[in-house]
Amino acid sequence: MMTMALAELASRLNCAEYKNWLKAGQGLLLLRGALQGFAGEQVQAFHRSIAARLAARPPRCSGRCPPPRGKQFQPACSLCKEWKKEILKHHTHRTGEVNWGNCRPWLWPSNSWEIAKAYMPRGKADSCGPDKCDASGLLNLFTFCDHFSNIDQKKIREVIKCRNELMHSSDMKVSSSWLKEFGNHVQNLLSEFQDVPEAQAASTRIEKLLSSDWAVHVPGEDQLDGLESEISQMQMSEIEAELIKERLCEIRLCMEEQETISKEDLNRIQAVKDFIHNNHDLQRSLQAEMQNLEDLVQKLYSQQQLVKETEEVNCGEKKDEDCPLQKMKRMV
Repeated sequence: MMTMALAELASRLNCAEYKNWLKAGQGLLLLRGALQGFAGEQVQAFHRSIAARLAARPPRCSGRCPPPRGKQFQPACSLCKEWKKEILKHHTHRTGEVNWGNCRPWLWPSNSWEIAKAYMPRGKADSCGPDKCDASGLLNLFTFCDHFSNIDQKKIREVIKCRNELMHSSDMKVSSSWLKEFGNHVQNLLSEFQDVPEAQAASTRIEKLLSSDWAVHVPGEDQLDGLESEISQMQMSEIEAELIKERLCEIRLCMEEQETISKEDLNRIQAVKDFIHNNHDLQRSLQAEMQNLEDLVQKLYSQQQLVKETEEVNCGEKKDEDCPLQKMKRMV
């Protein structure tokens, strides 16, 4: 079983563009790990400054505030109103939308990370601290909270753009030229953290990573000299699974935000599904995520049918192969 898994991993890594996709993803994981400690310390300092200004307010939420939903939160107590006001005051896009659903407002006075999540993209509600936050969350925090305005915002936006291109790649492949540009942008950003030892260590690791040639040795096969990887084959598999899970999460969050499902969404899901189906070693580790997507597709499609009762031809009248839902019936 292990030999078969290694053979399938080796086969996938024979595709240079897919290997580039994984390397870039690992680069983002290293970037995230390097900046988590810095982010946590700075958010605590930011939190203390707000708490000091609101010291005269009641110590806790009255309990009458409704829970936030998506981008909506209308607090009922004076404490939550003041914390919301402070969060918005330090938002770099003050007229922009805030994902209040990320937060548990009643914890704002006592938990610094709960205010950090107000500056992050949708889907960060379960991020309970910097060590549980992905690169997207940290980079958006640095962009949308003015506490981090001393960091070159152009450098942050360039890495965010690369990260989005990576996660939105329909075939999970990127070119060598794209990877080189990505590496330059990441190194430019890390240069902003000269006083953060973890950032400088990550800079060296990322440089080695992007120039290395990952290779998997399958027992019983000849091994070429000079292709030893900087990381173990087990680590490669873990990195791969984590990145594909993030890719699936990105698709799910996009559909949840739109509250609809398009042909493009189905095509993206089908592409990942086919990829997993053709690589048996990935099926078990990604089964739960694929099932969640199938459930969401069914839910959204049912909702669309309810609001399209007057549509000339609906799914129920079409042949099974014409119904978009049928494309999801064989989820791994």
